[in-house]
This record gives sequence, structure tokens and C-alpha cells, in this order.
Amino acid sequence: MCQKYILEIAAFSLPGAMQAEKAGAQRIELCDNAADGGTTPSYGSLVMARQKIHIPVFPIIRPRGGNFVYSKTEFECIKEDILQCRKLNYPGIVVGFLDSKGHVDTKKLKAAVRLAGPMQVTFHRAFDRTRKPLKALEEIIECGCTRILTSGQFPSVQDGIDHVRILTEKAQGRIIIMPGSGLNSSNIAEIAQNTNAVEFHTAARKSHHNKAVFSPKTMHEKLSYTSVDQKEIKKILKVLANI
Repeated sequence: MCQKYILEIAAFSLPGAMQAEKAGAQRIELCDNAADGGTTPSYGSLVMARQKIHIPVFPIIRPRGGNFVYSKTEFECIKEDILQCRKLNYPGIVVGFLDSKGHVDTKKLKAAVRLAGPMQVTFHRAFDRTRKPLKALEEIIECGCTRILTSGQFPSVQDGIDHVRILTEKAQGRIIIMPGSGLNSSNIAEIAQNTNAVEFHTAARKSHHNKAVFSPKTMHEKLSYTSVDQKEIKKILKVLANI
């Protein structure tokens, strides 16, 4: 595929990340806990991802699900995780900090960017919870982030296309605006053509359940985990290649 566009896949397990790479993804956002929208991967996962995956991997640094207002103790945990990623020579990380009033917590963000050192820093969809997105855009740029992941302040980016386009125009190349959330092979062309974005983000989720693994009949539940749909990733890449 022509490198005019970059497709980033949010992978919620190491096997999923490896499958995304095989399907042709250009970058991985490595996460844990799909049910929480992504939290910091384990140290073991971070170590193994550096060994097993050969495309850029950006771990999310998020100590818990829920809101993006973090206590002093939580921020200390975040800083330690950033340092671990730096020691492991990751090319980038994904973070997001807000205050209780819906503004970017620039103090924490600046500290995180400084600590990240040479790593790129993506500001994740905490952006979609900001009170004044255009003001937030300027603050995030000033703090030194490389890109913003956003759905245009809607649950699905398809509904936020106009907002994403405005953000891209306002950014003027100073930061990458990367649309995501609800992005798939059926709407990627519309999103690409109407936002002028060049990087895109999707989880391409698929639930994996191994029927060959024994489980007592009395346990009326399936043990499954979130993986990626390689066919869907390939479909998205094919659409992008033909735009």
C-alpha cells in the first residue's frame, strides 16, 4: 500500500497486535482491557512486543478506565510507565490528561512529554471530552504532542466528520489529527475524503474463543478475548490504497 495513508490498529493483546501487523497495519496502539477502552499493557507485554512486532508500537499509558482526571498517585504511576517505555526504546506513547472542568491538564501533559523524551506522544480520545476543543487543540500543540486521536466529539467518528475536518484545517500541519472510533471499511473512504486526514485509527475488533480448550459444561460462559479482524484490516487498507 502507498504510504500516503497510515492505519493504526488498537490491539488489546499481544497476539492481536501480531495479527494486525501480519494484516498490514502500519502502527499499533498497544492496550490492555478492551472493556475499559484500553489501559496500560503489562510489563511482560511491553517487553515481548518489542521483540515480536516490527512496526511502530505506541503503548497507551492509562492506569485505569473511566475519566481522565488523575490523582497525584495515579500520575506517579503514569510517569513510571512512561519511563519503562522509554527504557524499552518505544517510538511513542499514548496519553491524555484533563481536569474536572473539561480542560486539558497542561501541567501533567507537559511533564509527560518531557519525560517521554524522544518518543512521540499521541493525545488520545480524552480530547473528545474537552469543553473547548479548539482551545484544547492549541494547548496540546504547545505541550509538544505529535498527534491527536479524535472522533470529533461524537461516539462515532462518522458523526464527527465535520468537526475532524475543522480540527485538521486549524492544525495547519502543526500536529496530526487522526480520526478514530467507529471507523471501518464501509466508511473509511468518506472519512478520508471529507476530513483530509492521512492517519486513521481503528480497533477492528473480533472476539476470539477457542472451542478446543476444555471447559466443564456446568460453566455456562465462554472464555474469550478481544483480538483483531485481519480481513477487516485488509479491507480498510485496500480502500485507502484506491483513494
